[in-house]
Amino acid sequence: MGLRINDTIPDMTVETDHGTISLHDWIGDSWAVLFSHPKDFTPVCTTEFGAVAQLANEWEKRGTKVLGISIDGVEDHKKWKGDIETVAGTKAGFPIVADEGLEMAKAFDMLPAEAYMPDGRTPADSATVRSVFIVGPDKKLKLSMTYPMTVGRNFAEVLRALDGLQTSVGQGVATPANWNVGDDVIIPASVSNEDAKAKYGDFKTVLPYLRTTKL
Repeated sequence: MGLRINDTIPDMTVETDHGTISLHDWIGDSWAVLFSHPKDFTPVCTTEFGAVAQLANEWEKRGTKVLGISIDGVEDHKKWKGDIETVAGTKAGFPIVADEGLEMAKAFDMLPAEAYMPDGRTPADSATVRSVFIVGPDKKLKLSMTYPMTVGRNFAEVLRALDGLQTSVGQGVATPANWNVGDDVIIPASVSNEDAKAKYGDFKTVLPYLRTTKL
């Protein structure tokens, strides 16, 4: 069975182009975004890693670390970063896990348990390794998503989802569809009108079970 929301992620020790790390120790008190790819030196993956690199200041503002995962080795990762930085026009300062034996891919249920890597492996051999995991400081999975090989991920959406998670956890609210920072939030149904008034001040009742307010 794969990881589910609020499961604690495996505390694995992995090799990266920044050295050996333990996932739980590496996350520490931060939020974390883990994002995987089928293979180095592939076109969609290179643009995605570049997009993550361009958002370095945004991750830092949110107290969030980012960790790439790919099935090639450390030396390939180091060489590939040159291409990533060419595409991004900026430094790719985050580590990339060298998941050559698929240990992390299997632990996070990114591949079937019987998956293997033949000699001369191609992106098609690891086609399902294209996932995003947002993990809280409690080391629990807060959000996951998986894309097909042909559709590049929208990391602005990953950032928006991270904002929503941090807002909901920090403020005890929910966020509506298409929410962005500064928009109205949803008051949980478990909070009475009296308590909502005391906690949030003015709020709007759209439906008996849908009440919104500004933070």
